[in-house]
Amino acid sequence: MTVSLTALADANARRWEAMHLRASLLPSFDATAARLCAADAKPRYQLIAQATGVPWWIIAVIHEREAGGPPHFDRSIAQGDPLGEVSRHDPAGRGPFFDHPGDPPGQDAFYRGALDALIDCAPHAAKWTDWSIGGTLCLLEQYNGLGYAAMGRASPYIWSGSDQYVSGKYVRDHVYDPGAVDQQEGCAPLLSRMMALDPSIQFEAVPVPAA
Repeated sequence: MTVSLTALADANARRWEAMHLRASLLPSFDATAARLCAADAKPRYQLIAQATGVPWWIIAVIHEREAGGPPHFDRSIAQGDPLGEVSRHDPAGRGPFFDHPGDPPGQDAFYRGALDALIDCAPHAAKWTDWSIGGTLCLLEQYNGLGYAAMGRASPYIWSGSDQYVSGKYVRDHVYDPGAVDQQEGCAPLLSRMMALDPSIQFEAVPVPAA
């Protein structure tokens, strides 16, 4: 089944407006948001943002979902595999990426691995231009795969921890379990709590279709 990205962006924008976070998870979301916005993490993401055009806060939530976020700067944001090894999970065959003695601050193996993930790996986030809330969540959902959208289901990668998601999860690459429940924190709830901490995080207006 072909997924319309325009329809997915619209659906995710509606889910965002309707979303409520599970109250019991708020302390955990806030703690994670604080880690992602911290002074030892944000500048790293900002350097990658400058090189790719992907907003730093999008890079931050991808890092959290794929590799556990800070302090795990030794793993790729592409799929969480160790940077010093050739990746085994999708996208496989990337790297290795190593620190070098002459690396400028923040431009190390993590930086190079992130550029590879965002520029050279699908969905090629560095080429994405719609940073409205719907477009942002559409990009993040592509990053994890469109299997949920093809089934008409809310992606746990985006919505876990909110009332927009109940169950169903790809438990490994290409293997879906309808009874599994994602225990990781979803991108949308994380972004909402990051926005509460850092007012510089702003979504763009919805793009106007060309006449």
